[in-house]
Amino acid sequence: MPKVKVYDMKAEVVGQMTLSDDVFGCEYNEPLIHQVIVAYNNNQRQGTKSTLLRSEVRGHAKKPWRQKGTGRARQGSTKSAQWKGGGIIFAPKPRDFSEKINKKMRVSAFKSAISAKLADSEVVILESLALESPKTKLFKEIMDNFKIGHKNVMFVLKDKDDDILRASNNIENAKVTYADVLNTYDIVSNTKLYITKDAIKKIEEAYK
Repeated sequence: MPKVKVYDMKAEVVGQMTLSDDVFGCEYNEPLIHQVIVAYNNNQRQGTKSTLLRSEVRGHAKKPWRQKGTGRARQGSTKSAQWKGGGIIFAPKPRDFSEKINKKMRVSAFKSAISAKLADSEVVILESLALESPKTKLFKEIMDNFKIGHKNVMFVLKDKDDDILRASNNIENAKVTYADVLNTYDIVSNTKLYITKDAIKKIEEAYK
């Protein structure tokens, strides 16, 4: 079972924590992680774009002038694509991009990704994370203590904390989420994860 250091908000070591091998000691499976992340991104797509075909634009299909003798190019309808206000050729229509990933694959990808993150020393365990007031300055001080700089990081809490959310809202490279909604994309897309002890326990209970 992997043992990791536990830090306080001043970035000082205050203890150790033993993590579950079932969650944090899994083999790295890059193809599976890639498949799950591609599906996740596709499921975020709305697919609601829509433009009109020539059969759908307003107007009539009357031939604008006779076929020959006018000196102009032959035209069959003012609803054709070359006319202003005409229809679009191969017009985009609403489409469902969603992909189904079964639960077993999703869980395995999560365990694989977070285990790799831990192995690369990119998971930091926090004793707790709390602020006296919801001020960005206070949250920035915690980030400065850990020398985060401009890296994209994610703080994972056990439950919703309005003060933490408000304080972190204006910090572009810091995101806050909760143990029960943390997913594979969050793990892979951030340089480091800062997870509270309570959130770790909740993750272990959910993914054992």
